[in-house]
Amino acid sequence: MRKVIYPGTFDPVTFGHIDIIKRAKELFDAVVVTVAVNPGKLPLFTLKERVHMLKESLKDYENITVDSFDGLVVDHAHQVEAIGIIRGLRAVSDFEYEFQMALMNRKLAKDIATIFLMPGERYTYLNSSIVRNLAELNSNVEEFVPPVVVEALKKKFKH
Repeated sequence: MRKVIYPGTFDPVTFGHIDIIKRAKELFDAVVVTVAVNPGKLPLFTLKERVHMLKESLKDYENITVDSFDGLVVDHAHQVEAIGIIRGLRAVSDFEYEFQMALMNRKLAKDIATIFLMPGERYTYLNSSIVRNLAELNSNVEEFVPPVVVEALKKKFKH
């Protein structure tokens, strides 16, 4: 079985993330969507909330599982027996950072490939920070995130 992981903070999950997950699912037998604990970021949602929103958003898809990890992505890839790491590229500005991470991951684990996938053009501008900012300003985010995320954002910002 050819399994990959798709790591991210998913704070919150967007339709752009889901688009990447669907693309990965077409290429591989199984996708493990992995919620990362990043000490350099202060997320709006707890780890438990982010895992829940992903599970709810992806419940209708086969061969997709959701978990979490704290540590090196390549170590987690080995733990779940993945052959690769999926990374999304929205724009050229994403490439330099992602390229450096891919090279470091290759240095740490030569057996784990990094696979770059681009979302559909309708999602190239979309990211979690924009969604959080819109929601905080009481803007409608229904076209950007699944319903479970819309409700969670309303609760966070008391709209």
